[in-house]
Amino acid sequence: MNECVCAITGHRPSRFKFKYSEDYTLCKKIKANMLEVFRKLHDEKKVRRFYVGGALGVDMWAAEQILRLKEQPGYEDIELVVALPFVGHDAKWDQRSKLRMEFILQHCDKKEVIGNEDCRESYVKRNCYMVDQANYLVAVYDDVRNLRSGTMQCVRYARKNDVPVVLIHPDTANTTYPM
Repeated sequence: MNECVCAITGHRPSRFKFKYSEDYTLCKKIKANMLEVFRKLHDEKKVRRFYVGGALGVDMWAAEQILRLKEQPGYEDIELVVALPFVGHDAKWDQRSKLRMEFILQHCDKKEVIGNEDCRESYVKRNCYMVDQANYLVAVYDDVRNLRSGTMQCVRYARKNDVPVVLIHPDTANTTYPM
């Protein structure tokens, strides 16, 4: 059985209607739908390794959902890899967010630092690296609005490289499967 890999991308909290209010119904629904997608990819597509980018918002939520999933019977074989854009990428974060990321990094299976410096290029490189590892991309992204963002670039890069993209809409949490 070949091991499949999934990368995850999505916006930072400032891009969502609810901003940083994670108790907002839409945020809870996005997280629940991500968990369902991860479960489905594991069960139906044999995805065992998940890459997240270590950013605030979707990356962090996805990592936390994957860590929860790993605790459930039948999902212990999941690997979480955190691909960081560069060392110190979280330097300007608030203390609570830094602690959440610290927890994720302590419990992930592997941490990889992709770039060398604090610049846009390191984020682009990180996104491309994750897609290059992946058989699937899960994106919390509005395909219609096409907001210029790292998420948009990541989705386009995946499609250009024939990596199927599962979309979770950021305003409705509706999920669209390519397969």
